[in-house]
Amino acid sequence: MLKTKLNVLTLRKEPLPTVIFHEPEAIELCTTTPLMKSRTHTGCKVTYLGKVSTTGMQFLSGCTEKPVIELWKKHTLAREDIYPANALLEIRPFQVWLHHLDLKGEATVHMDTFQVARIAYCTADHNVSPNIFAWVYREINDDLSYQMDCHAVECESKLEAKKLAHAMMEAFKKTFHSMKSDGRIHRNSSSEEVSHEFESDDG
Repeated sequence: MLKTKLNVLTLRKEPLPTVIFHEPEAIELCTTTPLMKSRTHTGCKVTYLGKVSTTGMQFLSGCTEKPVIELWKKHTLAREDIYPANALLEIRPFQVWLHHLDLKGEATVHMDTFQVARIAYCTADHNVSPNIFAWVYREINDDLSYQMDCHAVECESKLEAKKLAHAMMEAFKKTFHSMKSDGRIHRNSSSEEVSHEFESDDG
């Protein structure tokens, strides 16, 4: 009786290898192969106008008008009749990425990163051009001092500039609530009190 049971067990073990090796890895490789392609960046194609230092600590409506005019004049003097987008602006919850594009319009390895928490003001409302979106950024120097720089980009349309302003507002709100929950902002502060410096005019 014991020998019979052992024979049965042996017979059951023999076909196992043919059942186990059904090559599931080959199926996975076929489905994941497209992921090997290079990462494409999402964002808005813009023309980066540059930056200029600005003074003051109170950033109210119209505070970016003067630095934007200065950047716009330099841009219009240097550009040709048709000036292609030279950057891709990608606004995320905690960071803003400015991907610089090459002559073919493809993203290069050079990228500027802006921390949303250091952005003091942004607006898409400028008299010189409705297509300009600008933000004031607190740049920390090596000696731990800081300076306020106004950055500006030219969008393809007024609507694109407004969309960037709204996207920046949403990114700021998410950053603010995250910092508040982490205790980095006083509990009695509100997002409305802090975000009043962000302009997102729909007009």
